[in-house]
Amino acid sequence: QVQLVESGGGLVQAGDSLRLSCAASGLTVSSYNMGWFRQAPGKEREFVAAINWSGGSTFYRDSVKGRFTISRDNAKNTVYLQMNSLKPEDTAVYYCASAKVLTTGPHSYESWGQGTQVTVSS
Repeated sequence: QVQLVESGGGLVQAGDSLRLSCAASGLTVSSYNMGWFRQAPGKEREFVAAINWSGGSTFYRDSVKGRFTISRDNAKNTVYLQMNSLKPEDTAVYYCASAKVLTTGPHSYESWGQGTQVTVSS
């Protein structure tokens, strides 16, 4: 019954910004820890950012600290990932996911969206 739908991806040039959205149904975002992951061609899916159920704690992988911001809008049941100063190495399919516990491991997350493509050209 859970459905997570990502949107907002696209093709941009290095230094540009994108805002990804994850709209949830079948679950209340405010009751779950939420995370963003990404997977580039030929690479493993990797952790990008996470936000706890209350929104009071956020976590980021080192390579995106200071550039990406995860947030949530409980009224819209939506989680966002604001990505600034994008680099070519950020190119990947980005996925949102929900978890009962807050971790950086993909296998700790139970529900996943279909993903949205982000391509950054130089």
